[in-house]
Parts: sequence; structure tokens; C-alpha cells
Amino acid sequence: MNKTKFVVRSAMCVALLIAGQLALSSVAGVEIVTVMMLSFCFCYGISHGIAVATTFSLLRCFVFGFQIQVIILYLIYYNLFALFFGWLGAHLTGKNALLKTAVVVASALVFTVLFTLLDDVITPLIFAFSENAAKVYFYQSLYTMIPQLVCTAVTVTILFHPLTKVIKKVNF
Repeated sequence: MNKTKFVVRSAMCVALLIAGQLALSSVAGVEIVTVMMLSFCFCYGISHGIAVATTFSLLRCFVFGFQIQVIILYLIYYNLFALFFGWLGAHLTGKNALLKTAVVVASALVFTVLFTLLDDVITPLIFAFSENAAKVYFYQSLYTMIPQLVCTAVTVTILFHPLTKVIKKVNF
């Protein structure tokens, strides 16, 4: 692939992710990044996914602030996310749309839980929480995870197929 096209495609994906995150940032538990990122990775593969994940993780800080625990969390999480969904996109070809969507939704839900669990490890370590404070942080995060799981289930179920169709058709 042409290097210019790779950079432009990756930059467009990052811009759309940041815009989507910013647009919904005031609504607690509602986000669009998961379905957008997984659709990009699914369609464009691991190399684009890693470029987008890393760039998004760093550039979003200019909008939302530089917090070391968030930077570390995003760099770890979204790069693992990109690896998995880029791989999945290469291996779920030719399957029926319903099965593909079911596998992607289930995987997205697992990754949503993983995001929270990674945060439950990274944040207490960065800020040297006491054991009790880390437990409180963990249990509080479970309540936060519920709306995130509902949002992920709904957005990925509804938007995955149309988004991948548009991405493949436009092929920017």
C-alpha cells in the first residue's frame, strides 16, 4: 500500500475517533469509540489498527488532558484491541453477517470488561493506592462498567455492519 494513503487513512480514522469521543464526552457511559475503532481495525487490519490506536491514545490528550494513567491504559488497551480486531477481520471473512456481528459484539463486550480491569490495575499502581483504596476503586468501577457494557452491546450490534460496509465502500 502507498505510504501516503496509509498515513491519510490512519489520520482520518484518528480524527473521526477524537470527534466521536468529544461529541459524546458529556454523556456518562455512552461512547462511540469502541464500534468505530473495531470497524476500522476489522476492515483495514492490524498495521492500520496499531497506527490508529497509538496515535489516538496520544493525540486525544490534547483535547481531554494529559493524565499518565490514561495514556498508559489507552496505549496498552487500544493496541491490544487493534491487534485482536485486525486479526479477527482477516479471519472472519465470508461468514454470514449475523454470525460475524455476534462474534464481534461478544468480543467487544470482553474488551470493555478488559478496559475496566486494566484501569483497576494501572490507576492504583500509578497513584500508589492503599489496598483498601484499590478495592474501593475496583468495586466502584463495576458500577461504571454496566452502562459501558450496555452501550457497547447496543452500538456494536446496530453500527458494526453498516460501518464496515461504508468503510469498505469508501475505502479512503
